[in-house]
Amino acid sequence: MEAFFCKKPLLRTAGAAAMISALAVLAGCSKSTTEAPHQQQVAEVGVFKVAQEALQITTELPGRTAAYQVAEVRPQVSGLIQKRLFVEGADVKAGVALYQIDAATYQAAYNSAKAALAKAKANLVAATPKVARYKELFAIEGVSRQDYDDAVAAHEQAKADVEAATAALEQAKINLDYTHVDAPISGRISRSAVTPGALVTASQTTALTTVQQLDPIYVDLTQTSEDMLRLKREIENGGLKKNGGQAKVTLLLSDGTKYEQEGKLQFSDVTVDPGTGNVTLRALFPNPKHDLLPGMFVRAVIESGVNEHAIAVPQQGVTRNAKGEATALVLNKEGKVEQRTLVTTSTLGAKWLVKSGLNEGDLLIVEGVQKVKPGAPANAAKPAAAVASGSSPKSAQ
Repeated sequence: MEAFFCKKPLLRTAGAAAMISALAVLAGCSKSTTEAPHQQQVAEVGVFKVAQEALQITTELPGRTAAYQVAEVRPQVSGLIQKRLFVEGADVKAGVALYQIDAATYQAAYNSAKAALAKAKANLVAATPKVARYKELFAIEGVSRQDYDDAVAAHEQAKADVEAATAALEQAKINLDYTHVDAPISGRISRSAVTPGALVTASQTTALTTVQQLDPIYVDLTQTSEDMLRLKREIENGGLKKNGGQAKVTLLLSDGTKYEQEGKLQFSDVTVDPGTGNVTLRALFPNPKHDLLPGMFVRAVIESGVNEHAIAVPQQGVTRNAKGEATALVLNKEGKVEQRTLVTTSTLGAKWLVKSGLNEGDLLIVEGVQKVKPGAPANAAKPAAAVASGSSPKSAQ
């Protein structure tokens, strides 16, 4: 009986040990499965090493082209248009006849003035020797004082008649010449507002046509007064070094292509438009091929100056928060992500020009931004040579 009762407890002890071992194994498996998700992997991000460099700061402004000279052609005398002597839309030279006005009445007036001048000169020829004879006779008391004075007066009257007739002839000649309506300037002529047979009057309000000089050509630009003051302050504070001489300007046409000719800034208006707050700037461009026509919309890139300590970073590394502020993620020295608020001034191609918020040597995250958040650890990918030097907007590899 004792042996029987002794074996039974031993079997229970062995079974309990096996169950404990199984539970221990299950517990170990459960522990490993629950602890695995807590092992966070460190994200790898592409970075751009921030560096200071001397950059040519440019300002891009909208504008429209305007003719260098514009002349509205109007008749100086009245009459019927007999001929149109130009091809609409062609280039004309200054002094070339554009219209022919009926000159019959003006030719007659010229001939009459010419005859009147000849008559006045004949009277002067007769009066001149008479004065000389009367002078000799008056000296020997051969004629009275009154007769001598009358002869002198008649001579002076004849001289005045010659001068008046000469002026009248010149006026008639001018009116006769005005029957040829000439181009006042060289340039491209527009369509004609009249046809042969139309009656025109001297100095009428409606122009017969318009001539515009297109080479060179003006480009009128608009800039906000705030931007103008900011650039002025940066130059005064030494942040920008002004280029010597006139500012150079390049054009971007409406289709995005660059205009091949380079222009120069002529002047800045002295008043601010009270409605828009803008200031007008005028640039002058060569236009030998007449690629630019008056009224075209263009964008001008003006060289504002040189920033010798500029910081330019790729645009893909800069975002906006809910307040509209520019923000960026930077990988700090501890290997953690840090958020910065930036102040940007303008764009330079595919880069933002940063005024504050970034320092030289900072590692700006440009790839993998969506994989990290402020305070999280991250590893920078091995930077390429161009990225490490800060000379390219490409991200690190």
